[in-house]
Amino acid sequence: MSVAFTKEGDSEAFAADLPDRPISTHPNLVTPDGLAEIELELAAARAAYSSAQSAGGAADGDRTAMARATRDLRYWSARRATAQVLERDPSKSVAQFGDRVTFEREDGRVQTFRIVGEDQADPAKGSISYVAPIARALLGKAVGEVSAAPGGEIEITAIE
Repeated sequence: MSVAFTKEGDSEAFAADLPDRPISTHPNLVTPDGLAEIELELAAARAAYSSAQSAGGAADGDRTAMARATRDLRYWSARRATAQVLERDPSKSVAQFGDRVTFEREDGRVQTFRIVGEDQADPAKGSISYVAPIARALLGKAVGEVSAAPGGEIEITAIE
């Protein structure tokens, strides 16, 4: 179909129908820091929604801002409602949710990651989700233990 036969508003209508952000089927475990981040995101989503609403929202032309704000508000509201803060058990000396774990790979590389909730995970910044394969290989293991992980075995060298 030629572009001449499309309506100008079609791209706007498409943008206004943004799909919901996928919500994981895993329990929404969070660190205290992760809960604070969710609350900041929820506050930002509420502010964006209010701003889009006061700017006219869907009635005035730019429905994209309203759609994005509504979608984000739904997502962060759901994440806040299901958040389960998990505190570290200081009596245990094994890798736990919220810990920063250093390990050595078979090829000699040493890596450190903090094991956190899904929304807080950012591997580039040194944090991985507790459902990530490497995190599952680390959880419950003590310093000196070897565990099978993607890419070979790893040995835990430190837990903070």
